[in-house]
Amino acid sequence: MPREHFGPEHDFLKREELLTYEEITMVVRSLLPTGLRKVRFTGGEPLLRRDITTLIAMIRGVGPNLDLALTTNGALLKRHAAGLREAGLDRVTVSLDAMDKTVFQAMADTTQHTPDDVMEGIDHALSTGLSVKVNTVIQKNINEGQIQKLAAACVNRNIPLRFIEYMDVGNTNSWVFDEVVSGEEIRRMLEPHYGALIPQKPKHKGEVARRYNTNAGAEFGFIESVTNPFCGNCSRARLSAHGSLYTCLFSSKGHDLRGLLRMGADEAALSLAIQSIWLRRDDRYSMERATTEESQPKVEMSFIGG
Repeated sequence: MPREHFGPEHDFLKREELLTYEEITMVVRSLLPTGLRKVRFTGGEPLLRRDITTLIAMIRGVGPNLDLALTTNGALLKRHAAGLREAGLDRVTVSLDAMDKTVFQAMADTTQHTPDDVMEGIDHALSTGLSVKVNTVIQKNINEGQIQKLAAACVNRNIPLRFIEYMDVGNTNSWVFDEVVSGEEIRRMLEPHYGALIPQKPKHKGEVARRYNTNAGAEFGFIESVTNPFCGNCSRARLSAHGSLYTCLFSSKGHDLRGLLRMGADEAALSLAIQSIWLRRDDRYSMERATTEESQPKVEMSFIGG
């Protein structure tokens, strides 16, 4: 979280305002009959959450067939990988924007961790049987020079690398379109080193990353929310730590589920409420971005996750 916006004086949520693990599990259980297939734990940094493995185990208990994933910056992954796997997690997505220490620490605003720490966490996760992907956001004139180094690190480990176009998430990242490096530009940078990138068919409806394989079997993905938006196929709802349901990464406000939970709503009522919210959604921000002159307030990425 940007320290200039979230310093020591920031008024963080009190414990009682957060959903309990039992409440989160009930939301998941209420959605199983509607076709819920995947649950992803995001942040902030989810590995900072006390007893995160307890929550994972609880959700695995109610959804034995769910695909359980977690997004992390990887700094604490080595310490937690074995416990995550034992609790029932299937895979992790590691956010990593640079392999050079100086660039990495500048982008992550940290001096406590290095890319080597993250790569150790990735290797440890792989050794436990967790599936791993790496996500990287490329920002023009900041980390374009890291593309080949990131690609090499992932190809050598046979793990997919996904490039995410720099997006105007939240209200504090000072986004301008001129700093976007498009997926098409990145593909042109990769092909001289890896040969033709062959587009793959989506594995399921709503898949946000457009996947490409090389003839040698390496996989690269591209999440092109800026230059190639996919609002119409989006199937992701986001549940905040304080119990609001957001129907879009760029939403300005959520829908209160905590109130329903604490007024005693049962699973059927909760399921009906969520279905009603989802069916009424009309989010199209990524598709409307180019024609929107005024910036709109959006939930912070550190609050709602990716």
